[in-house]
Amino acid sequence: MGVTAIWFAPIFKNKPVQGRPGEESAGYHGYWVTDFTSVDPHFGTNAEFKAFVDAAHARGMKVYMDIITNHTADVIDYAEGEATGYAYRSKGDYPYSRRGGPDGAAINAGFEGDDNPDPANWAKLTDPNFAYTPIVREAERNVKVPAWLNDVTLYHNRGNSHWVGESSVYGDFSGLDDLATEHPRVVQGMIDIFGQWIDDYGIDGYRIDTAKHVNPQFWQAFVPAMLERAKAKGIDHFHIFGEIAYEEPTATLAAQVMAESGLPYALDMGFAKAAQMVASGKSPPRLMAEFLAQDAIYPGGAKTALGLPTFLGNHDFGRFSMFVRQMSGSDDPETLLARVKLGHAMMFLLRGVPTVYYGDEQGFVSDGNDQLAREDMFPSLTAVYNDNRLIGTSATTAQANFDTAHPLYRLIGALSAARTASPALRRGLSTVRAFEEAKPGLLAVERHDPETGQRVILAFNTGDMPLSRAVEVSYRATGVTSLTGQCPSALAAPGSVTITLPAFGFAACILETDD
Repeated sequence: MGVTAIWFAPIFKNKPVQGRPGEESAGYHGYWVTDFTSVDPHFGTNAEFKAFVDAAHARGMKVYMDIITNHTADVIDYAEGEATGYAYRSKGDYPYSRRGGPDGAAINAGFEGDDNPDPANWAKLTDPNFAYTPIVREAERNVKVPAWLNDVTLYHNRGNSHWVGESSVYGDFSGLDDLATEHPRVVQGMIDIFGQWIDDYGIDGYRIDTAKHVNPQFWQAFVPAMLERAKAKGIDHFHIFGEIAYEEPTATLAAQVMAESGLPYALDMGFAKAAQMVASGKSPPRLMAEFLAQDAIYPGGAKTALGLPTFLGNHDFGRFSMFVRQMSGSDDPETLLARVKLGHAMMFLLRGVPTVYYGDEQGFVSDGNDQLAREDMFPSLTAVYNDNRLIGTSATTAQANFDTAHPLYRLIGALSAARTASPALRRGLSTVRAFEEAKPGLLAVERHDPETGQRVILAFNTGDMPLSRAVEVSYRATGVTSLTGQCPSALAAPGSVTITLPAFGFAACILETDD
């Protein structure tokens, strides 16, 4: 398929089951970490992971780890939790200086607040009972590794987040133990943990879970430390991108968090939503055109957008094919396949780093998010997976799905080859040339790589009818060569090409120049 990097789900040792009686759930996803230094035995051993990374590197492939600094597994309980429903208790109502609220007994004398990073200040925060009374069962008192993670004073202990305002950073993520990432001990501890994974395994990048739920100052210390550690290891292009979760076709929140925190890149949530809405026909191409115009607001401008990992669907939200089916209102197999192909073409040809969710190349269609979007590629015994009608194949998830002849597998391979062959597709800046404003139809984007001078005109038809339209291109263009799809054989006139596409068609055409 032309894949050049592998992004693992979290591999760290997890609490296998957690939750109050009657509400237990399994840690299948890897985000309930107890030991940040060891591979979960469900996956194997640290030595086997090292062998995997080495084997990938031998094939010219990079390996990215999915890491968590915001929280650990749910080990800490609160004495008052059942009575309060674990509701969030704010810093105003429950200051660090009083036990259980402003009228309580004085504690943590001399602590000057969590915005003072001086270790001497934090040494005065010795009593964690300011909001709730944290308790840990004896069996789990020392379960976390490294050992410093078992110190309850290093956690916020304020109850569950309700995802807005102060609670978004200081609240427990669905009950998970929320680390006090303002604490200098936590900052250095996480730098030590994840720096060691780089030292020992030669990891090429980190995808950071729940990045927006961590205070910006943490990232301002963590990111430079990781880049320095990687450089010392000889890894000059260490790629760090944060999960800044939202479901709107906009760049605003990602750009804001990146600017505040110093995170170099973020998963491109806005692109995913725009691609879902435009490829499905729910929204006109204008939506994607206006989204791409927002590249200017990222720190560093449009060049930064080139490094954003773009995706169509994922393990949290659900699969792209599901969104296309829901938004288009059609379950016709041929139409659904064509629209899913169109979305993949957008992801591979437009700016960013295309990221394929495993199984999409086999036509998997989720029934929902999370568990319902984690189908097995090996033969599955799960009924809610096996009754799905997959795209582009008569197979089901009840059998193995490693079909290199699947139309989506072949398409992704062809699109990957086009990217590899074209510097403009890998790093070219974007100029939107044409778009349908109010209905499905044409989107045309020219991409230009200043280093090589290469220009490519991209065209997508989101409508169910063929189209033919004259599109402006750079006046430097002297001819046209097809990279992928149906391209004109020549310019229509200086500064213009005639784009002709079938329903749901797409093309990438090199604009020949004299320079």
